[in-house]
Amino acid sequence: MNKNKESFIYGFHSALEAIDSGKPIEKIFFRKGLTSELFHTLFQQVREQGIPYQFVPSQKLDRITGKNHQGVIAYIAPIDFQNIDDVLPGLYEKGINPFIIILDGVTDVRNFGAVARTAECAGIDAILVPAKNSARINQDAIKTSAGALLKIPVCRTFDLADSVKYLKNSGIQLVAVTEKSKTNYDQLDYSKPTALLMGSEDTGIADKLLQLSNFTAKIPLKGEIESLNVSVAAGIMMFEVVKHRNTE
Repeated sequence: MNKNKESFIYGFHSALEAIDSGKPIEKIFFRKGLTSELFHTLFQQVREQGIPYQFVPSQKLDRITGKNHQGVIAYIAPIDFQNIDDVLPGLYEKGINPFIIILDGVTDVRNFGAVARTAECAGIDAILVPAKNSARINQDAIKTSAGALLKIPVCRTFDLADSVKYLKNSGIQLVAVTEKSKTNYDQLDYSKPTALLMGSEDTGIADKLLQLSNFTAKIPLKGEIESLNVSVAAGIMMFEVVKHRNTE
């Protein structure tokens, strides 16, 4: 965890001021058992703004800072998160054929950064991630992405299934990359507006997201290891899309 003083703030008033001033809050840790009026005021703001939060033991907060944190630590994101509802219409208005990648449960910071780096090289228009159960976008992620996370819109959502439905209803074909598929990845047409859905290496893609997908695709493996690193698999898929679109 990055403990650079610039990466987090602590205390009720500091957190409230950060939210009111529009600073991008990546995540807030609350000490378990908080009941004060200030806590309820802050918690209401956090819920209304859709900021990820977690209740943790006091010892965890004490390890982050030895200061009087009052039971509240807020991490400031190095990027401004966006809404897919705002990004997608802008792509269509500009005449862009949308190309999006969705990461479901990818929690490793370096994998996330590596995916973003390849995404920027492949011309991805946006990365969509859930607010919870996703990698922290901190300085390690920025570094691993070679700065790509500062260039690509990262859209955060509290309900990934709803956002996937929105994409689908907006004319985006959803391609879920899973070893459960019977279709090889190079047998699909990616010339249409496309969103690639990638899951974590251990749990894969959530069933409800698989059910929403228009297509599934697999990358055939020849060795004994059952899966590719998610950043490698994402790279193969993204440049398959690039290949299809370069031949239009």
